[in-house]
Amino acid sequence: MTINKNDLNKYLDVAREAALKAGIVIKEHFGKVCPSMIDEKAKNDFVTNVDKKSEEIIKGYIKSHFNNHDILAEESSSERKGSTFLWIIDPLDGTLNYIRGLPSFAVSIALEINGDLVVGLIYEPLRENIYAAMRGHGSFKNGRRIHVSRSDTLSASLIATGFPYRIKDIIDPYLRVFKNFFMHAIGIRRGGSACLDLAYTAEGIFEGFFECALSPWDIAAGALLVEEAGGVVTDFNGDRQYLKTGNIIAGTKGVHNEMLRVIQETFKN
Repeated sequence: MTINKNDLNKYLDVAREAALKAGIVIKEHFGKVCPSMIDEKAKNDFVTNVDKKSEEIIKGYIKSHFNNHDILAEESSSERKGSTFLWIIDPLDGTLNYIRGLPSFAVSIALEINGDLVVGLIYEPLRENIYAAMRGHGSFKNGRRIHVSRSDTLSASLIATGFPYRIKDIIDPYLRVFKNFFMHAIGIRRGGSACLDLAYTAEGIFEGFFECALSPWDIAAGALLVEEAGGVVTDFNGDRQYLKTGNIIAGTKGVHNEMLRVIQETFKN
């Protein structure tokens, strides 16, 4: 699918402005979240008034420009009108970090057209970093082109992951995968924000990232960032259904292939 670059820039500009506006509220309340502002959606899955306010701001700004577009956002019901345009929004990825005062969280906004990711933006409010990608036009951090790492083997890689706290019945195969990577990679990190793990993979800080049972808003923008930075992104079957399965492997070509092999062998058994 080919889309006019001017149109992509227009969509990206709206995503950027929406994220910046939400970031004002996020920064204003950082370190000030009290128990009355927190709800537990499910076991170990939290939401704050800040998440909700951030989402309201983002959705409102997008609607003010594209009222006929569909929206899929974490904290509210899906708004579908049959549009070929779908905005995928995580208003605050890393909510538990945010609640606990850990400075690792971000806003994630992506746009699909006819089922294809075409725009992705991740904003770190505290560090004022903006990661942006447009299909066919590369990935950027604060306007500077970024690329995945040149390291192409697991033995020379720093890997990021997340823990499957929502589906603990798969903890045994997950730990076998973790052990394999632990024994072969130079290090493993767990930051608590999937979108940032993907942004850092696109930037070359990490050589690879894997996690399971994620939601589309966790990974949509970051997946496009990695692809446009020269990386590979698939689900655990090696297909491109990660937004549907929630299982994702991203990284440099060689590292992705090694990770995919280990994950497939482990989960098969």
